[in-house]
Amino acid sequence: MKISTLSKKETAALVEQIRLTWPPELVPKVKTFKAFHVEEGQFLLQAGNFIAVQVRKSLILPFLGMKEDLDHFPSVHVDMGAVKFVCNGAKVMRPGITSIEFFKRDGIVIVKDHAYQKALAVGIALVDSDIATSMSTGYIVDNLHYISDKFWETSKTIQKGSA
Repeated sequence: MKISTLSKKETAALVEQIRLTWPPELVPKVKTFKAFHVEEGQFLLQAGNFIAVQVRKSLILPFLGMKEDLDHFPSVHVDMGAVKFVCNGAKVMRPGITSIEFFKRDGIVIVKDHAYQKALAVGIALVDSDIATSMSTGYIVDNLHYISDKFWETSKTIQKGSA
């Protein structure tokens, strides 16, 4: 796995990107990120206790392993029948959703299971929450990072290496 330490300038640009889409209390105060290359243009970013997922150049999502941080983002809850599909990377569809918190289109949304309130995935809202509430079919959240995906597996490799 290719690992690189980003320059202060590169890190500052990523922190600014995070500042635009994340709650202010979660924006990291870091000098440099370590970037773990997952796939072309996709990285696991780490600085101290902070870990994030860069799914494309212009989009950084919270890492599912950062449970405390996930509570600061809006969420949708899915019924237990949808869990398997969400954990395989499927987009979140309206029929599987049991509850919806307020969010805006293109905002970061956490997908949780209805029974245990566990975070299963992180994605981007495809519609505003008020529109999603009135829908009976269709896609609501584009699933971009989920349990057991390549970012999740890369983090396990990193943890083994540092243990």
